[in-house]
Amino acid sequence: MVLATVITALVVGDNGENTEDAFNAAQAMQYITYLTIGYMLARGLAKSGNRHGTYA
Repeated sequence: MVLATVITALVVGDNGENTEDAFNAAQAMQYITYLTIGYMLARGLAKSGNRHGTYA
């Protein structure tokens, strides 16, 4: 998902007519941060469900 966000930020950009960038680097970094936080929360919840001390 992070790679898709980076590629989208690169592809959707300035059209050469000095208009505003529709999806700029700051927005891409914001979404990457959200994805990272979501991933960390999901991993934490998955690991907290394991009560026997064995990890897969």
